[in-house]
Amino acid sequence: MLGVSGAGKSTVGRQLAAQLGWRFLDGDDCHPETNVRKMQQGFPLTDEDRRPWLLALADLIAQHRQRREPLVLACSGLKQRYRDLLGIDQRDVRSVFLHGAADLIAERLQTRSHDFMPASLLRSQFEALEPPSDAFDVDVGATPQAICAAIVDHFGLR
Repeated sequence: MLGVSGAGKSTVGRQLAAQLGWRFLDGDDCHPETNVRKMQQGFPLTDEDRRPWLLALADLIAQHRQRREPLVLACSGLKQRYRDLLGIDQRDVRSVFLHGAADLIAERLQTRSHDFMPASLLRSQFEALEPPSDAFDVDVGATPQAICAAIVDHFGLR
């Protein structure tokens, strides 16, 4: 699950994983403490900040691939080089890009609480975003149930 903060990666990812009987992992839970503190203070992460986090997530993906254990991972994956580090290849590691209007996503961020991602950082995420050209695109205006159904349909996961 790729997309900016507030796009619904965790909500949709958890629901999809539960529906399929797969493991769900929220990439935010793997951030090093230094990244968490930086975001809590309202500062966007740099590529240098993200690199160890992305490499740790890539290792988790590789472990699941090796064991042939399906995984739904929620990770912003804002730039192509981040997705390359994660090992997304659309053959074995597929991606879903959750996208939508900035005002809708900002509204969602205002109504939720997040331990370290303040709504003030959304703009920096949209500025850094390089939409993937090879992911399954899903507009976040639909319900999580409809989004999960579209994902299951698209990837033939019945």
